[in-house]
Parts: sequence; C-alpha cells; structure tokens
Amino acid sequence: MNILFLTIGRMESIGAHSIYADLLRCFCNHGDTIYTISPYEKRTGKETEYVHENGAHLLHIKTGNVTGGANIIEKGFSQMALENIYIRAIKKYFSGVKFDLVMYSTPPITFSKAVDFIRRRDGAKSYLLLKDIFPQNAIDIGMMTNSGVKGMLYKHFRNQEKKLYRFSDYIGCMSQANVDYVVKHNPEVDPKKVEVCPNSVEVLDMSVDKATRLEIRKKYGIPLDKKVFVYGGNLGKPQGIPFLINCLQKQKRDDAYFLIVGEGSEYPKLEEFIDAEKPDNVKLMKRLPKEDYDSMVGACDIGLIFLDHRFTIPNFPSRLLAYMQAKLPVLAVTDPNTDIGKVVVDGGFGWWCESDDTTRFLDCVNGICDSDLGMMKEKEFRYLEEHYSVEEAYRTIMRHL
Repeated sequence: MNILFLTIGRMESIGAHSIYADLLRCFCNHGDTIYTISPYEKRTGKETEYVHENGAHLLHIKTGNVTGGANIIEKGFSQMALENIYIRAIKKYFSGVKFDLVMYSTPPITFSKAVDFIRRRDGAKSYLLLKDIFPQNAIDIGMMTNSGVKGMLYKHFRNQEKKLYRFSDYIGCMSQANVDYVVKHNPEVDPKKVEVCPNSVEVLDMSVDKATRLEIRKKYGIPLDKKVFVYGGNLGKPQGIPFLINCLQKQKRDDAYFLIVGEGSEYPKLEEFIDAEKPDNVKLMKRLPKEDYDSMVGACDIGLIFLDHRFTIPNFPSRLLAYMQAKLPVLAVTDPNTDIGKVVVDGGFGWWCESDDTTRFLDCVNGICDSDLGMMKEKEFRYLEEHYSVEEAYRTIMRHL
C-alpha cells in the first residue's frame, strides 16, 4: 500500500525513535510504502526538501511558524494556511502516486481540505490519530476565548475540527476517555468510527544497570542516595507550572530529589523560583538531545506527569511511554478528566493525585519513597508490551483496510 502521513511534528528521519517514526517504520516493515509531509518552519531558515530514506519518501515543506515559541495568533494564522500549502505540495511532488491510506495527527486540525483532496482524488481511506482535542484545550487554560480576535480564531478552529472529523473515515483516540469525549461532544460523529488507538512505540528496554546509573548521576550532578523524580518535556501552560512550583516549595523530604528537564513558555517561572529560593532538592535543566535525555531518565526512579487542573478534555501525554521504556513507575498529577492516572494505578505501576491538592501530592511522594519499586517496574514493562506496541497500533489501523 501507498500511505501518506501528514504532520506538523518533526519528521527528520524514519529511523528516529518517536511515536510517529516508530509507527511508520512498522508499516514499512510490513511492506508498505510511506510518504510524509512535514514543515520546515520559518524560524529554521530551511527551504523545501524532498529526501528518500530506507524506502520512505520524506517531504519537508517551508511553512510559517506553526509550533513552539510562536505566539498563538501567529501559530493560528500559519496553521490556517497549512492545508493549501500541503495540497500544492501533493500536486507537485506526489502527482503520480495513488494513495491507499492517508493518516494525520492532531495538532493541528487544519488538514481537512488536504485529507478530502486525497480521499476524492485517490479513493483513499482516511485515519485520524487524535492526539490533541483542540481548540477546547486552549479554552480550558485561557489561551483562547469566546470573544475578540481569539474568539474568532476559536470559532474558525472549532469548525475546522468538525470538518476534520467528518472527513475522517476512522478516528483513533489515545484512550477510552478520549473516545467518550469525542462522541459526547460531537453528536454528528458516528460512534462506530471512533476507537482506541493509543500512543505507541517500538518496545525497547531503556533501563540501565546499576553501574551505568551511578555514572549518569555523577555526570549530571544528580544525588546518588536519593529517590529521583524526573519530569521531562514541555514546560508550558498545559503543565500547570504554578502548581508544580507550589508542590516543590512544600516538599521537604530529605530522600526525595526532583529533576526537571525541558523548555517552554513557563520555564522562566521555574527558573525564577529556583534562583529566589535555591532549593537543595530540585535541579532544573534545559532540554537535552534525545539520546542524552533517554539515558538520564533511565538513571532516575520515578517519572512525573503534570497537567493543569482546569482541563476538561482528557489529555494523555506521550511522555508516559518514555518512562515505561525506562521502567520508571509513574506519578501522574492531573485534572480529573484524563484517565492516565487510572491507567498507571490499575496497571500496577504508578500513583495518581489531582493537580490542585498539594497535600495528596506530598502523601504520594511519601508513599513512593517508602516503597520497593522492583515489582512495579516489571509490571510496567509488560503493560507497555501488551498495550502500547506499534504492532498493536498497526493491527488496529489495518483491520479497516
């Protein structure tokens, strides 16, 4: 089969280890031919590039700034222009290719015209990998409003979201809570086409032995004799950074240490807190290269997930998978609408508390520090193999074809 994948994420190499590259590589391993379109954003200064790699065709298109540090107005208008840019690219570079399947992820929700173009031109099936319920998530945390310029953007994107659902033959959601949310809030969507197709990876054991663990901790100045709680990833409004800071201020246990690695709009707030209060049990680091970050995570003890308590949509962060590959039990500190906490607790490899309750957070930390994590690590890795393997995701998608 010829498969087209549309994304605004980085797709530098089909050999990378990420939720999308792993899945696409799985399709390649089963004999399918992969074509991708991804952006070279304005800030990179790069021009459009088309490369062939290991049987995959990777097209990088010059676009506006659609992710990262761009403000929401700039990102909004850049994303609105994406579908026409992608359609022109398909006509120019893939005019002689007949696609059997077009897959695409959210964010963004502005691929509807491009998806419909491929469906009509080639009779292709369409599969949405729903990773982000936008624009409601932006409303939840105050990044959009129902009035003014941002209100106009919200109405536009909500219409785009509905169009994308309409043009999708199948919608794969990250969890059952996501399925339930989409069906409840979009009654025009046929529930039969909405299913669980979660974030998935090529299952790799990323844990480290004792000697490597000590070596890595020494390299990064991480205490050797403490339970290390690590948070890695975006440090923006969705993570509820003020609550995280509140938790760090109240955490005084001597044998607990908090390592925070990442970048984002809220990073300066963490930096200001550490500069002002100089806590001896917290270390803040800028984002590391993926290989370095993965090895450092393996040298820690507990993976942290934080989500703002105001969310009404059920986020399911993909960083969970990195923790699972490293065999780090998880403490999920989230709103009550996501079911990621239920997954880690019912799976026997983690703890959960709401992200507006510092007392419960401290109770969880105390319980973790007093626990033997050995058996939880093995349960966690088995759960990863059974539920979040790209082979499982591949079978979920392919049964429709």
